Amino acid sequence: WIFGRRTLTEIADGLCVSLPTLRQKFDAIEVDEGLLHIPGKEAINLQIDATYFGNLYGYICFHDGNRVVYFHEIKAETSRDIILGCRELKQAGYRFKSVTIDGRKGFDEAIRKQLGGVPIQLCLFHARAVVRRYLGPNPATKAGLELALLMSKLTTIDPQNFINQFHRLTIKHRRELIPPTIKRNRARQRIRLAYRFIENNMHRIFTFREFPDANIPPTTNHLEGLFSHIKERINLHRGLQNNRKKKAIKFLIKSLPKTPK
Repeated sequence: WIFGRRTLTEIADGLCVSLPTLRQKFDAIEVDEGLLHIPGKEAINLQIDATYFGNLYGYICFHDGNRVVYFHEIKAETSRDIILGCRELKQAGYRFKSVTIDGRKGFDEAIRKQLGGVPIQLCLFHARAVVRRYLGPNPATKAGLELALLMSKLTTIDPQNFINQFHRLTIKHRRELIPPTIKRNRARQRIRLAYRFIENNMHRIFTFREFPDANIPPTTNHLEGLFSHIKERINLHRGLQNNRKKKAIKFLIKSLPKTPK
């Protein structure tokens, strides 16, 4: 019923049951977390991302480009969640061509610990969002403005061109970016963090270009679309109690149809 756009009363009327009966039937449904599907014959391009419902809880999901294959509830996205998910998928027999993730610290190490040398791709949209958070919507310095302009081309620019341009920016603005000159300037500190984020993650920004035959997704768009769909459906039923809301979210994650190829 959660897929519909009708109110609970309309759904109950359509099923010829009372509203209390509808709620009772829904409460009786058990929705488990964890592994959702057994692996197919082919290795997968795994995508990992999380979404939150308020400040109290969220769900981390592992997607194979076609559907969610594993999920569980979280309070905050941590390396431990990555390890648990990768371990369960590996034990179930999944094989991996790549993993696409956001830029959180420690995730690379967590994946390597479970999956060895699998290629890792940093989600390009997450990378742009991280830099934008550091720089703000209207950077006040040339170092910030020029990095923001370069990042706006991230999804279309040739990798070597991006690397060359970024290297030129670090040389051009080196005086602004060295720690002694920014120690007491919070705006410059944030600009330096933005540059450092790119430096530290350059090795995984263009992984999808290094393995063209693997069809590595450069973003976690499949999951972002899923999350938007879930939130749209949940918002249609704002009066749900929290335990029913959680169950509805889990039911949606498990029951949504496959992503069209």
